[in-house]
Amino acid sequence: MDLKNYFNTQNGTGILSTADSSGRVDAAIYARPHVLDDGTLAMIMRERLSHKNLLENPYAVYLFMDQSHGYQGVRLFLKKVREDDDPELISKMVRRCLSPEDDLAKGPKFIVYFEIEKALKLVGSDPA
Repeated sequence: MDLKNYFNTQNGTGILSTADSSGRVDAAIYARPHVLDDGTLAMIMRERLSHKNLLENPYAVYLFMDQSHGYQGVRLFLKKVREDDDPELISKMVRRCLSPEDDLAKGPKFIVYFEIEKALKLVGSDPA
């Protein structure tokens, strides 16, 4: 599956699941990831529980259910490979527009990069 094209053309709901070092799981709504030319995924994150968990445990699952008929989408099994807090780079990737005051009030942002370890269709065990 061409994930770059898929995420650029599909609307839907994304959920990122992470776990801390003790295995306590969290799930949070996340926007569509940015798919880089090398296949790496990038997500913009705030300093919240998902980000904290990824500092302790680099593994995550991103589930995306697109708005087509039935249960269509992907499950991406991820491993964090790095992160960046460069404000200029972040501003180029942000899709949501907030006023500077509202953005600042929500706290710092990071770009977190992931390699995809496995990609499956939303339902079943078939590769995406």
